[in-house]
Amino acid sequence: MRHLFIPLLILSMAFSFTACGTSPAASKPQTAPAATGTQTRTEAEQEEDPEITVKAAEPSESPKTNILVVYFSCTGTTQELAGYAAEYLNADSFKIEARVPYTDEDIAYYTDCRADKEQNDPAARPEIADQIENIDQYDTIILGYPIWHGQAPRIISSFLESYDFSGKTILPFCTSHSSGIRSSDTDLHDLCSAEWLSGKRFPAGTGSEEISSWLEESGIRPFAADTESEGEANVGEFNFETGSVLLISSRPLCRMRSIPITRSQRLLITFTASGS
Repeated sequence: MRHLFIPLLILSMAFSFTACGTSPAASKPQTAPAATGTQTRTEAEQEEDPEITVKAAEPSESPKTNILVVYFSCTGTTQELAGYAAEYLNADSFKIEARVPYTDEDIAYYTDCRADKEQNDPAARPEIADQIENIDQYDTIILGYPIWHGQAPRIISSFLESYDFSGKTILPFCTSHSSGIRSSDTDLHDLCSAEWLSGKRFPAGTGSEEISSWLEESGIRPFAADTESEGEANVGEFNFETGSVLLISSRPLCRMRSIPITRSQRLLITFTASGS
């Protein structure tokens, strides 16, 4: 019986080794959903390593401008030039409006009208209808106004005394048919703690090119988003710290959220441009 058991044991072991050498059919690699374009990894690259992360695109917010064009205009002359400045600088704009709007009769000079009375009273402070809620966002302010009796309208004083302009730069300009800017801007300096640049007077009909040239000469450059930061990826490289990829731009193409997936799966990586 012992002689019979040994051959049977050897035969059983041989069968077991044969069975162990036969592998089940490989499972089909899973893929992540594709949106616009795909990049797949080869089977050779899909090694059994710890879990990695694939990123799905989410649009990033656009940077906000740090330049604000503020203006007061009753006839539209100053408003037109302020529009040129805002367009050239990629800036936001804010129109100063009186809580009690000015009528044509209010600005009929030398008729003892409302404007005459306000300009003759250095303490006059007409109330402004609306306020700027995010004034801290802006570093540079372009301030435009018409000349009333040789000075800035008193509502400009109301504006300057309404906010803290510490650390900000103000560049004034005025519109007038004949009067120059003279002391209309320097008289405003004591009303706030901003850094004041020398202003300029423009007549009605001034074109956008003249406004652009003046701003450039004054050292005010158009706002350009600068999203470069320490640790940012080079063009075409994935930045693991910020979760973004740069494609021929200083701005990340997309922001990412994590989707876990293992290397044993076929990877399907999808990138969607911001805003698409």
